[in-house]
Amino acid sequence: MRLTRGLTVSLLVAMVAYAPLAAAQEKIKVGYWTSGFSVGFGAVLEAGKFLEKQGLQPEYVKFSDVNGPTQALLTHSIDAAFAAPLTGAFTLGSQNAPIEIVLATQVAEATFVAKAGSPLHSLADLKGKKVGMSPAGSATYAIVAAELERNYGLKPSDYTAVPGNEAQLVQFLQRGDIDASSLRAVTIASVPELKLQVLGHAIAEWQKMTKSNAVPILGVAIVHKDYVRRHAEGTVKFVRALIDATRFGAKEPATAAAMLSKAANLNAQKADAYVKLWNQIYIARMDPATVATFKTMAQIFRSAGTVEGAVPDSLFATGPYEQAVRKP
Repeated sequence: MRLTRGLTVSLLVAMVAYAPLAAAQEKIKVGYWTSGFSVGFGAVLEAGKFLEKQGLQPEYVKFSDVNGPTQALLTHSIDAAFAAPLTGAFTLGSQNAPIEIVLATQVAEATFVAKAGSPLHSLADLKGKKVGMSPAGSATYAIVAAELERNYGLKPSDYTAVPGNEAQLVQFLQRGDIDASSLRAVTIASVPELKLQVLGHAIAEWQKMTKSNAVPILGVAIVHKDYVRRHAEGTVKFVRALIDATRFGAKEPATAAAMLSKAANLNAQKADAYVKLWNQIYIARMDPATVATFKTMAQIFRSAGTVEGAVPDSLFATGPYEQAVRKP
């Protein structure tokens, strides 16, 4: 009896010791775009080991193309993605692809600018002009096009949209190849030598257009339904990790800047400028107001032709977020 009791105690001790190790082995393949609006968050998420702190074992899959993560989700090459373009998620959702949006992660912030001394003074002056913006099909393009049309009556045929990434748009503006451009705040902060005059702000124009205090969403966290079904708790941990990383970047800007500088090969000045804008770029929400914003954006994108089919309500999965923020 004494021997049996000893073996039982030893077995229980071994099981308790093994439990954290087993939890830490819950694997997840996470994809993200290593440029643009996601590179800063990705650097902090990885360096801070936020997924690992939740008991996940992540394998990060990095893409040079902004649409890479959504395409990889479609083929189930990855389990989840953060900072995925909202338009891509809407398109997959309208095609009944097996994915769910579990979190809004990036705000579609942008400032409309022209070079200092330009005769342009407001967005109403863009008729007949060359306007730099994200490529057609992107969330930013759809938002800008909708704002110009609904707030100023400017249809896409009333101006020439010149596509490009942020660095290209800055160069176009410097050379005078375009008359105006929409640029992210972090891009403007990185070129203080370029003197600009502001024509408008995308968030303010969105609120004017929707008659609300909501902010437009640019990037989202998406999870494949197979992963959600097999790893419900893992999905909650994934969402919780993204929330924690978002809060960390806001509360510890110096540490976040150092992480970004190392991961993205940015000098200290540019990394600091990036992190100072953290709260303007990153969010971590999936509350009713955010879902309502998603539905409004889906309607606007569909009417603009950016998304062809109807976006089902089932695309918006609020359960993981509700569990992630629930107090123990």
